[in-house]
Amino acid sequence: MDPINPLRDGRLGVPAPTGAELRCRGWEQEGVLRCFLNTLDPAVAEDSARLVVYGGRGRAARSWEAYDAIVAALERLGPDETLMVQSGKPVAVLPTHPDAPRVLISTAMVVPAWSDEAEFRRLEDAGLTMYGQMTAAAWFYIGTQGVLGFTHETFAAIARRHFGGTLAGRRVVTAGLGGMGGAQGLAIANLGGRGLIVEVDPERARRRLAAGWVDRIAPDYEAAVADLAGSSDPAAIALVGNIAEILPRLVADGVALDIATDQTAAHDLDHGYVPIGYTPDPARPPDAAYRDAVRTSLRTHANALQALREGGSVVFEYGNNLRAQAVAAGAARAAEFPGFVAEYVRPIFARGVGPYRWVCLSGDPRDLRRSEDAVLDVVRSPSLERWFELARVRVTVQGLPARICWLGLGERHEVGLRLNELVRRGEIGPLALGRDHMDPAAVASPSRETEGMLDGSDAIADWPVLAALLNAAQGASWVSVGNGGGVGVGRSIHTGLTVVADGSELAERKIRRVFWTDPALGVARYADAGYDEATKKAQDTGLDLGTITPFP
Repeated sequence: MDPINPLRDGRLGVPAPTGAELRCRGWEQEGVLRCFLNTLDPAVAEDSARLVVYGGRGRAARSWEAYDAIVAALERLGPDETLMVQSGKPVAVLPTHPDAPRVLISTAMVVPAWSDEAEFRRLEDAGLTMYGQMTAAAWFYIGTQGVLGFTHETFAAIARRHFGGTLAGRRVVTAGLGGMGGAQGLAIANLGGRGLIVEVDPERARRRLAAGWVDRIAPDYEAAVADLAGSSDPAAIALVGNIAEILPRLVADGVALDIATDQTAAHDLDHGYVPIGYTPDPARPPDAAYRDAVRTSLRTHANALQALREGGSVVFEYGNNLRAQAVAAGAARAAEFPGFVAEYVRPIFARGVGPYRWVCLSGDPRDLRRSEDAVLDVVRSPSLERWFELARVRVTVQGLPARICWLGLGERHEVGLRLNELVRRGEIGPLALGRDHMDPAAVASPSRETEGMLDGSDAIADWPVLAALLNAAQGASWVSVGNGGGVGVGRSIHTGLTVVADGSELAERKIRRVFWTDPALGVARYADAGYDEATKKAQDTGLDLGTITPFP
């Protein structure tokens, strides 16, 4: 029996419908339906048959029965009704009003004292909840591209900090070619580096090769090392193997490495992190021997990273909870590895900037190009223009055409309004506009996004709860809140939002409200934590921070 989804029936998700014909009673509901189906499209999801989108076991629906019920509910949902979704299962359609959200989603939420992995597994096995990662259960996953911008920004910050602004001639080792880790090779190569990405699942490595996320798969360890060291040209080299075996061997062989990290699904030790001596098998029930092997592999893996760090390599944890898992397994010094947000991305968040994304609901790739041009007309950023040019060449479309870029307060609502106007004029089809959960006010995650906050507020989860309440009040088309995305149950709270831009006045109202106040709350979160960049942004934009005097 499949321990994640015992109700699997051999089905696969189907691609989202395209074109102008509606299956639902309006474009807002249709946008939700198309994004839900797109999330589980086999071209997008990591394991559509098991309803797993990415991140080990992050699902979009609790079961195929729930999947069918979600589709049916969305198809009949009225413009003055809201669908309530409890951990991947629709539970009610309630009367609301047109300016309310069409869907509200809560996933994996457990009373804090019970929010540990063992109790969550028990509840999940009983069919009462599911793990939804971040954008999986929020129905706004767009494939590996969704994290590419974040990955690029992280490695660019590393290049600025340690290597004079470029990775040219630098050699990077990492692991994981899943839905999150798959972007690493392309980001490294785009910045001039030469990366070796170890992946335990040969099918996953082949999938990333076919999509252009890696340049080649080395036939064996010796060939991979020779390839890595044989040139200084940019390249993304995949190697099928277990990182807990490969990394110590690289250390023992004295292979020169400038940067080392990891993006295996280490937050999920039962299904995401495969130990030495085992092959990937998502249906394998983890027993005591398997879990012992996981702990041994974690210690070995972390000790090799520590050896590289002591030898001068830049080593950091890439937000997958590897440090905490390794410490629990007995590798105490893994706690010394810096986290990527606190070390490299925090200044971006402190300005209220984060990953904005949109999906072309028509399925027409021409809409993507036209929408990119419109974004550039509004933002006029040379770096954004370079990113779009690169994405057009290197990023393969997965499912519905989509794009991600980094925008902040004052930009997101203006971009959204321009795009909605293009839809109104018939120049492009309807769009779904939103953002990642890894956004300034959207997540509390003490070992990742909110690690090392200036005021010590790492674990304060009021901010994502406030963000979800705010975006529901402002009428986002759908709003989600979840537990455990990225790092495991009990270790984060996060929220997502999406607005359907169908050219209507209703969409204009929602965009104007949602995409100003959502990033504004992010600025407020960082200003409250003592970040000068955020306070200045509040002053520049006239954001009232609720102080005795309105504008500090």
